[in-house]
Amino acid sequence: MLLEDQSISPDNTYVPPPSRRGEILKYVLIGVAIIYVIASLYLIYDMRTRLAAMEQRQQKVETAQVELGNRIHATSSEFKQALSSEVGTTKQELARRAAELDRQQKAAAAKLTAAQSQQGQQLAAVSGEVSGVKTEVGTAKTDIQKTQTDLAATNAKLERAIGDLGVQSGLIAHTAAELDILKRKGDRNYYDFTLQKGARTPVSTISLQLKKVDPKKSKFTLNVIADDRTIEKKDRTIGEPLQFYTGRDKMLYELVVFTAAKNSITGYLATPKTAPTPVTP
Repeated sequence: MLLEDQSISPDNTYVPPPSRRGEILKYVLIGVAIIYVIASLYLIYDMRTRLAAMEQRQQKVETAQVELGNRIHATSSEFKQALSSEVGTTKQELARRAAELDRQQKAAAAKLTAAQSQQGQQLAAVSGEVSGVKTEVGTAKTDIQKTQTDLAATNAKLERAIGDLGVQSGLIAHTAAELDILKRKGDRNYYDFTLQKGARTPVSTISLQLKKVDPKKSKFTLNVIADDRTIEKKDRTIGEPLQFYTGRDKMLYELVVFTAAKNSITGYLATPKTAPTPVTP
């Protein structure tokens, strides 16, 4: 029986009978089907798991989107409120600044008006002062012309004379005004003096001492003390040039008396420009 059921292939390989092969094939198909079903179930389970995970993720994303939308809406509302508040504040600030600028402009305009008014008053005052100065200048010109006329007349009165030593003198002054003219000319050094009777008075580099005076006759006597010697000028007349030599170079000095009182005389001493100057104590 066994030999009948078994079949051997030409190459000595066992070959099952046809009924046996059908059963094996059925079992194989059943195994494959079971494997397919198991694989399908696994794939379905895995797919469902993934879908569930994806749904959870999607739900989380949607939740996050909703929250983000809410936040954006809240932020937008806050921003709009802040912007509205800021705009309101800015408008108020602009209005306040505009009012302040208007006030400053009005104050500046008032100051400018006051300054212009004050400047106008000052200009009017200056104009008046200028007019006064013009008047004073005109008066001064008149006075200068008169002075020049007086100086010309005084110059005409100045004269030359021969001194008591027989030497031609310079111009002789007979008054204080004429002496001022001589000083302005600057031809010589001039020292005016007033001598009191009996007193020794230094004048330039010499000393003078009045000994006697006769106002009625316009005569006087005085001593000249120079170079450690005394020179007496006795009974001289007012307006007479009194001359003497002094110094190492024997320079010619000249004095003139043009007023005489009871106990005093007034006059001046003229010395050359190169004469020594008096030492100030």
